[in-house]
Amino acid sequence: MRKMITFEEILKKQLKNKEFRKEWEKSEPHYQLTSAIIKARIENKLTQKELARKAKTTQAVISRIQNATVSPTIDLLQRIAEGLGKKLEIKFA
Repeated sequence: MRKMITFEEILKKQLKNKEFRKEWEKSEPHYQLTSAIIKARIENKLTQKELARKAKTTQAVISRIQNATVSPTIDLLQRIAEGLGKKLEIKFA
């Protein structure tokens, strides 16, 4: 019986490739953003449609943001934050 390989093991191996690492690091801010929105939405027990209504946008836009297929404007992020009862903070690390 073969041992199952975890995502973390595969990722660790792939990150040794410079091109892969560059693309992975480039996508990290999108991942952090989408993860934060999904987590806050779930914690607030909101559907995408409900969050969209609060943020004055559409469910399709929220879906595309959560799937990281679009980059939202700061104005839209501010509205999403307000819809989630949060404050938008942007920082350089």
